[in-house]
Amino acid sequence: MEIKEVKTDKKQYLDLLLLADEQEDMIDRYLERGTMYVLEDNGVKAECVVTDEGGGILELKSIAVKPGFQGKGYGKALVDYIIQTYIGQYTVLQVGTGDSPSTIPFYESCGFRRHHLVKNFFTDHYDHPIYECGVQLVDMVYLQREL
Repeated sequence: MEIKEVKTDKKQYLDLLLLADEQEDMIDRYLERGTMYVLEDNGVKAECVVTDEGGGILELKSIAVKPGFQGKGYGKALVDYIIQTYIGQYTVLQVGTGDSPSTIPFYESCGFRRHHLVKNFFTDHYDHPIYECGVQLVDMVYLQREL
């Protein structure tokens, strides 16, 4: 398993990016200003994008694992890599996600704790309803962990 930074042609991983954020114009808001990493293990299995949000906060904007490879530790390996890479450079790693039974427990297992909500984020910023595990996402839940 190897994790590598992607510096050019980030959209070649659009299929993975769309797993984490299903509207391309929302991805376009952070992709070029972010730092992208891919995890390879006999082919690319996962990706993540992090951005500097100022004030010592690094935000995990996107993390996705290819279907069929989820639940095998690739997402956790990416989070651990980000923590090790940026420890000492930032004080907080945060992530914003929908209040979903599949994502919140994953982040909590990686040491994140709920921090704040952005009400109606998904209904205000997406051109269609977003569902995860049969639940419509409405509010953005921000979780944080210390670096």
